[in-house]
Amino acid sequence: MADDLDKLEAGLHELEPIPTHDQASRNDEAPTKEPKRTNVLGLSQHSAIWYLARIQKYSTYAFSAFAAMHVTTTSIVPLVTQSVPTSEPYLLLTREYYQSPAAEPLMVIIPMYAHVFSGLAIRVLRRNHNAKRYGDAYSKENKASFLTKFWPRVSTISKLGFQFIPLLMGHMFINRGIPRMTQGGSSNVNLSYVSHAFAKHPAISFFGFTALLGVGCFHITWGWAKWLGWTPEQVTSTGAQRELQKNRRWYIINGLAAAFTGLWMAGSFGVVARGGEAPGWVGIQYDELYQMIPILGKWM
Repeated sequence: MADDLDKLEAGLHELEPIPTHDQASRNDEAPTKEPKRTNVLGLSQHSAIWYLARIQKYSTYAFSAFAAMHVTTTSIVPLVTQSVPTSEPYLLLTREYYQSPAAEPLMVIIPMYAHVFSGLAIRVLRRNHNAKRYGDAYSKENKASFLTKFWPRVSTISKLGFQFIPLLMGHMFINRGIPRMTQGGSSNVNLSYVSHAFAKHPAISFFGFTALLGVGCFHITWGWAKWLGWTPEQVTSTGAQRELQKNRRWYIINGLAAAFTGLWMAGSFGVVARGGEAPGWVGIQYDELYQMIPILGKWM
């Protein structure tokens, strides 16, 4: 039992033995194919983890399309124009594609929640499977140690994802939630809103955006590498060649993630952050919105 648990914590999983069938050619008989099992809805009878894994994967497609438009309007366009006012129309143009009442749930809200909750559900199901395999899943001891035993190893991608969740939710709350609660919408929130925060509260703004962009870009890059089968753990070769390919992939993926982060920061910090305070009544409105941020608002 101790050896099995050590293997489990090391990321190794014990597989059930699969019996081999006799070759049909011995009796000159053609092999018979078992009918494909389906449920009442006509869907193949895969496990719950199989379906959840696909929800987690395909939910990232729509959110990645949103991220591509967002990095274009908040970083690439400002880099090209070198002006916040000149870049504003491009941000307002793309908002119709991901902030309209129909598009926002489909491109942002639903994919984000589907990705997060399907990943959490997969971890719970795998934990319960491990409990059944290595212990009594229905014992009082197992129920008491639910939070501490039999959990699968947390990968680097998952660790980044767990850190990204509160950062992304905070970003959405500041830019979408607070304006919607106080002004009925976020039509006045644009690049100048971000520039105003950097001008009035540089330390908090630089720290928050650095964490958001750094963690987010690395999570997205490593996540897509996993979907495409390019992570070091997915190398199929053996021997010395395997270690060489694993190291090569590790450096390439981290290099792409760093380049992605640097691109987003270049426009955000190099142009938008230097846009200065918003003047007059608009600046006063921005101050009132920032003061509504929980905990940090009293210092803003």
